[in-house]
Amino acid sequence: MIPIRDNVPCLTTPYVLRGIMIANIIVFAFQQMLTPQGRLTLFHLLGVVPARFFHPEWAVAAGYPDAGVLPLFTYMFLHSGWLHIILNLWMLWIFADNIEDAMGHGRFLIFYLVCGIIAIAVQMIINPSASAPVIGASGAVAGIMGAYMLLYPHGQVLTLFPVIIIPFFFKIPASLFLGLWFLIQVFSGVSSHFAEGTQKVAWAAHVGGFIAGMILIRFFVKKDRCVYCYVPEKKDYELPEDF
Repeated sequence: MIPIRDNVPCLTTPYVLRGIMIANIIVFAFQQMLTPQGRLTLFHLLGVVPARFFHPEWAVAAGYPDAGVLPLFTYMFLHSGWLHIILNLWMLWIFADNIEDAMGHGRFLIFYLVCGIIAIAVQMIINPSASAPVIGASGAVAGIMGAYMLLYPHGQVLTLFPVIIIPFFFKIPASLFLGLWFLIQVFSGVSSHFAEGTQKVAWAAHVGGFIAGMILIRFFVKKDRCVYCYVPEKKDYELPEDF
């Protein structure tokens, strides 16, 4: 299922969202100018290699420089290929503008980065000896999606369901779309844990970021914003009695 757009109106211009997307695109364009070996080196230096943090002796022997906590931030702006960055930025574009609208620009930036850090922390705890770099914005994007599910559960997401070569479009509740997405991440993570030779996707980061977004949203959303009871039919926000 591929989301096309949502129907929740945005009241402010998402400047931080646009800045994050532009930063990702610039970094990706820079990556394309590197040789394959150069890109791999960049991923190892600025991506997150769990073993680099949990096994410092191995990291020194492998020749890793001391980068401190920098990779915990920079890994979110690196992507392995066109499909990787397009999927992440597309999901970010659909869901993040309303989150920035509900938080304000500064809080949104902090929220995005914190979700990304928590996501990679979960991934590192699940697989602390991994020597392959983890890169991509998907953990932080998952945090945005978790927040969206709580703030706008009644919003509608126009979704494409391709069946062979026939496209089908349906409007489904945001809570259903995002809930299914989360269950797919959990199922995929569990299956890949027991399967041999499966593609190494940071499923734990997706799950960790999503849950982090659901938990942290209440600490970041503006208290004077009516975001908890958006009703699509009214095309407006409505303040609940106990808000």
